[in-house]
Amino acid sequence: MVRIYLFIVFLTGLLGSTSLAQNRALEEIQVLLTARDVQIKNLLGPEGSDYTDRQREELKEIINGIIDFHAMAKTALEVTYDTISTSDRTEFVSLFGDIIRDQSLSKLDIYRAEVRYDSIQVTQNQAMVWTTASFKAVRTPVSYEMEKQEKGWMIVDMSIDQVSTVDSYTRQFQSIVRKRGFEALLSSLRKRAERISGS
Repeated sequence: MVRIYLFIVFLTGLLGSTSLAQNRALEEIQVLLTARDVQIKNLLGPEGSDYTDRQREELKEIINGIIDFHAMAKTALEVTYDTISTSDRTEFVSLFGDIIRDQSLSKLDIYRAEVRYDSIQVTQNQAMVWTTASFKAVRTPVSYEMEKQEKGWMIVDMSIDQVSTVDSYTRQFQSIVRKRGFEALLSSLRKRAERISGS
């Protein structure tokens, strides 16, 4: 009887500590994303504002600062990632990150939206965040897949209006790799990166 009681006490304590850890993670994630949202809005200013090159670079850093480009690039490349050289991996991830960073400034109005946190689910070091962004009476679902890493919670995928960033790039990359090989994909990314740097 005593053993059963002690086991129940142990189990209750274990469940309690798990619940506390999850609540702490929920709070960390919402604070992180809210602070990021505030920073972006403060830098954006009123609608119609013009931005200096420095401000655009600051926006890129804030928007993309908690995105794990390595994880996104590796997932999008699928099994091909394990077959290429270390130098090719490094270049691929770098080019992928440059392209995502540039695209993050293509539709700034999404960052002016009022954000409602609908749900956050945490399972150990993985989390899913569902939000609704409202701007000019238009509501857009935005979700984040996040992972707890040494430097904190990082975004490893994001979906806008139920369109996954990683899934979109996976389809693009795999189509090129199947038809023309990885070198053709890398060449294509180099050209896109060159256009970005030259614009």
